[in-house]
Amino acid sequence: MKLQEIKEKTIDELKDLILESKKELFTLKMGHNKLKQLENTASIKNKKREIARAKTILRQKEQQA
Repeated sequence: MKLQEIKEKTIDELKDLILESKKELFTLKMGHNKLKQLENTASIKNKKREIARAKTILRQKEQQA
């Protein structure tokens, strides 16, 4: 997800995005560690970055409110 798309979301949408992304990250990690089925290992890194971006924007919006 692009930074601009994340910035356009509301606080509640950001919280939902973070929760959903954490679930996806868990699934990616389990697929890689246990089953060795993950073809693109960079997807774990990208998902972590997406979570960090969302948390940063969420924090900024909460401080402004």
